[in-house]
Amino acid sequence: MRTYKFLVRACIAATLVSTASAAEIAGVKIPPPFAEGTTTDTYWNVNVPDPYRALENVTDPKVQQWMRSHADATSAVLAKIPARNALLARIGELEAAAPGAVSSVERTRSGRIFFLRRESSENQFKLVWRDGASGADTVIVDPEAISKAAGKPHAVLDYRASSDGRYLAYTLQVGGSEIGLLHVVDVASGKPVIEPIDHIRFSSVAWLDDNSGFFYSRLREGFDKLPPTERFGDRTRHFRSIKGAEHRPVFSPTMNADLKLPIYANGYVFQIPGTQTAACIVTLGVERHQLAYIAPLADVVSGKASWRQLVDAKDKVAGISLTSDAMYFRSSNEAPRYKVMRVSLANPDLAKAETIIAPGRDVVVSLAAAQDALYVTQRRGVTTTLLRVPHRTGAQIEQVALPVSGSVSLVDADVRLPGAVVSLAGWTRTAKPYYYNPVDKKLAPLEFVRPGAFDAPQDIEAREVVVKSHDGVEIPVSVLARKDIKLDGRNPTIVYGYGSYGTTDNPFFSPRVYAWLERGGVYAIAHVRGGGALGEEWHYAGRKVTKPNTWKDGIAVAEYLIANRYTPRERIGIYGGSAGGIFVGRAITERPDLFAAAVPVVGVMDMVRAEASANGVANIPEFGTVKTDEEFRALLQMSSYHHIKDGAKYPAVMLVHGVNDTRVDIWQSAKFASRLAAAQGADKPVLMRLDYDLGHGGGGTRNQQQAQTADIWSFFLWQFGVPEFQPK
Repeated sequence: MRTYKFLVRACIAATLVSTASAAEIAGVKIPPPFAEGTTTDTYWNVNVPDPYRALENVTDPKVQQWMRSHADATSAVLAKIPARNALLARIGELEAAAPGAVSSVERTRSGRIFFLRRESSENQFKLVWRDGASGADTVIVDPEAISKAAGKPHAVLDYRASSDGRYLAYTLQVGGSEIGLLHVVDVASGKPVIEPIDHIRFSSVAWLDDNSGFFYSRLREGFDKLPPTERFGDRTRHFRSIKGAEHRPVFSPTMNADLKLPIYANGYVFQIPGTQTAACIVTLGVERHQLAYIAPLADVVSGKASWRQLVDAKDKVAGISLTSDAMYFRSSNEAPRYKVMRVSLANPDLAKAETIIAPGRDVVVSLAAAQDALYVTQRRGVTTTLLRVPHRTGAQIEQVALPVSGSVSLVDADVRLPGAVVSLAGWTRTAKPYYYNPVDKKLAPLEFVRPGAFDAPQDIEAREVVVKSHDGVEIPVSVLARKDIKLDGRNPTIVYGYGSYGTTDNPFFSPRVYAWLERGGVYAIAHVRGGGALGEEWHYAGRKVTKPNTWKDGIAVAEYLIANRYTPRERIGIYGGSAGGIFVGRAITERPDLFAAAVPVVGVMDMVRAEASANGVANIPEFGTVKTDEEFRALLQMSSYHHIKDGAKYPAVMLVHGVNDTRVDIWQSAKFASRLAAAQGADKPVLMRLDYDLGHGGGGTRNQQQAQTADIWSFFLWQFGVPEFQPK
């Protein structure tokens, strides 16, 4: 067995005292690493030491005490940074001057419009409705008021109104856990229609056309007592009647064993509007390609359906929208940047599908059918276009004129309603909702929140550059900075990246990022492989055995920024979250000399053991499994925890995590922090900033988000040597 040397190094700070067991920063003692164990696993004749396996047992009082002591110490250190509070106040000022935020807009046939709204003065998104686009708002769910009464942060996880706007189903989560209760209320009175339904992890409610009942998704009874790898498996689709107590399961991997689906498959069952047919769109964990089935609605509601398959995995379909007589779908079959097809539901032979948008150099991002047409978004570089294709055969593709260039995303399209709601944003422009009216062929802004003076700041810009990576492939990078930036090799710089699941970092504007830029900082978004910037091939070039390209691309971007005098090595940091923990962790373990600081947020750091967590099994399609030789070796290669070397001089690291995270377990950060602190050969801190009222990030309050950002920016500036950010 490999023996890990226990090392404790003093951390750099204004006041620095070293003891045999702990570091001290500005008078704050940093607890030593957790006690080292002797666990070793063997996979495919390879011994894999895991000295901090004990930290996976987060219910152990010793583990809880160790995590709490680190969280308290980190909070105390950050509080001793002189300029931290001023930075937090400035973030608050900027957000107060920005427009309010709107998300999840949903229209109904009655004219009622529902949406999540957070004005610049509000701490949490409220669920509101209004009659028509210019009606007065009625708040139907106020999580901020609920939070004050309960003493714990609450947030709307998801919602769906009935098509007539009479009923509203919504899920409330507590503390960012992404698990909560599903409520159904009468919109006019606000009174409950049924008893709350528990065990909800994203309900994905779908109402029947007549609004007499709905389908929803629920975790199994006793899910929380199952082994982690089974906890979120076999999620079941149910039907619930509004008028009676009728409630039954209608779809799950075990219930529909004849379909031979993996336990982590998730079926979204819904009525195809205007028909007596139900559809089921199946996602296989995080795999982009979907399956699709249909069955008579009456059979599905009764829980006795025999499903007919429309789409198989070999069809490479990633995006489906159904009308009463046709299925539109986005496919990468012989189209790495996707194409859009249409097939009749009367004869759904995909081999005979009609091409609506042929494959080309632009990436097809999304599609949604409305009453009048199919709406499609396409991306070229960081710019997205909106296309409209009328439903009739042979219709010409229309490009919708946009008021600003940037990123456009489809928010709401319904085959029972004309037009579509979209969101427009840019690197220097706040996201705003618009409604496209097919009658006058114009986009009109939806004034759902008060305007802000701080909407599109004129003193910053985005520079789109390409950087050659280790293998010569050119990586797109969006570099945000002030217009008057001087390339003198002194600017504080953050390299941000993600690079997983084919996800793309589309242009957006954040006042919190602006707080970094206005100080002279540079914020570089690296569109690395594993993401979807250039389509499916780009995704697959940073997935499983090709995953090293993800962090090597990030390293190349950092080298480019240094070589082009944006910054020196002493003032460059790397930042990423969730699966972006691989991007951060492997960059600093492969090139520890390149970065001054690193911040992984809710990062997955131990990829060998990730599969043993509740959310890990569903991620096998993206990262691999230890159950095959090739994929185990790929997982080991991308596992930051296993690439830490004793005595290596690593940059300063602050791991940020919500303790209630159900996607990436808190022990991922705890194990990495302990191993890194024990191995650290430089006088650089290893800290853990933990939030006990937060999970993976969704549902966080404005105050939580502002405080987290202030702490991350302060940590970077401290490590970059900015005088007013040195702890005292």
